[in-house]
Amino acid sequence: MDNVQIHSVQFTADQKLLDFINKKMEKLNKYFDNIQNADVYLKIDSKAQHIKDKTVEVRVNIPGNQLFASTSDKMFESAADESIDNIRRQLKRYKDKLRGK
Repeated sequence: MDNVQIHSVQFTADQKLLDFINKKMEKLNKYFDNIQNADVYLKIDSKAQHIKDKTVEVRVNIPGNQLFASTSDKMFESAADESIDNIRRQLKRYKDKLRGK
């Protein structure tokens, strides 16, 4: 998927994290081939008093719909894994709905 925009809010993400997210987002094309674009927002909640202070939000635009998932965790990688996995499930559900299952 060429049209993935990764936004790191109020910090600069390292290239290793960006490559990790891009690799995970590429795999979504296996589940739905008509993804128009995707935005990934990486946020650090500095006001949080709890351990889960890194948030990954994924927004995927497909024809006629927009899918969204948000996950907080203590590491960006695990939050990204969970959010992208949630989007994958939504894409599969949407594709099944289109097929009339």
